Amino acid sequence: MMLAGLSFRMEKQAKHPVRTTEKSLRLIAELNRLGEARLTTLSDELEMGKSAVHNHLSTLEKHGYVIKNSDTKTYRLSLKFLDIGGQIRGEKDVYKVAEPKIKEIAEESGELVHLVVEEDGKGVYLCRSKGEHAVDLDTYVGCRHHMHSTAFGKAILSHLPTERVDEIIDQHGLPQVTPQTITARDELLEELEQTRERGFAVDDEERLEGLRCIAAPIRFNSDVIGAISVSGPTARIEDDWESNEFVSQLRRAVNVIELNKYNV
Repeated sequence: MMLAGLSFRMEKQAKHPVRTTEKSLRLIAELNRLGEARLTTLSDELEMGKSAVHNHLSTLEKHGYVIKNSDTKTYRLSLKFLDIGGQIRGEKDVYKVAEPKIKEIAEESGELVHLVVEEDGKGVYLCRSKGEHAVDLDTYVGCRHHMHSTAFGKAILSHLPTERVDEIIDQHGLPQVTPQTITARDELLEELEQTRERGFAVDDEERLEGLRCIAAPIRFNSDVIGAISVSGPTARIEDDWESNEFVSQLRRAVNVIELNKYNV
């Protein structure tokens, strides 16, 4: 697959993959994509035999990960995944100390505020809070986005070792999302250097046209552990970054979060 600014993409490979497990994971991913589906539909989409699909579904249903609707003969993922995700999120120290500040910034700014961490080279949303005037974006707790096209991503990348940044680019590429998206490695590295110098990152319509975002990294013992961001329409978030009121709000919040992190 050819990507702008990159000629190849590395996929992770298991040394000794278990095919049965891989099939179950594919099935889970397909159910997540479809929402709910009949056995026949899953068999066709996954190009797996009906009996094999049924065996996987029955096993997942037995352990509470899949729910079957007896009336419609359809299957869907259960809320057990939410239970697991909620427990994992609750164990994150950065979530414990940052979540109150996320709500506070949203109330003060009136915009959409996110707490994001990096996992496997992508940004994962741990928390979101909507202010009074916030736009409704395609974000939700647990969703993942590329790092290079987002302010939170660049805020985190700017404090990762160069070797790690290269690994992330090699793994996920630099796909173009809007005409403003950075798709060249050298240009991204220059942007990260500028981000590091000024202490915050910007997304100027790079992920979604008409939307601007400002983000600040959260650091602990010199390591970057996440970022918080404010997003809003270009009409409300001006590109005079240094004098932007949202930058001051983020800096104050990060300062409190980093201090509180020492007490967790």
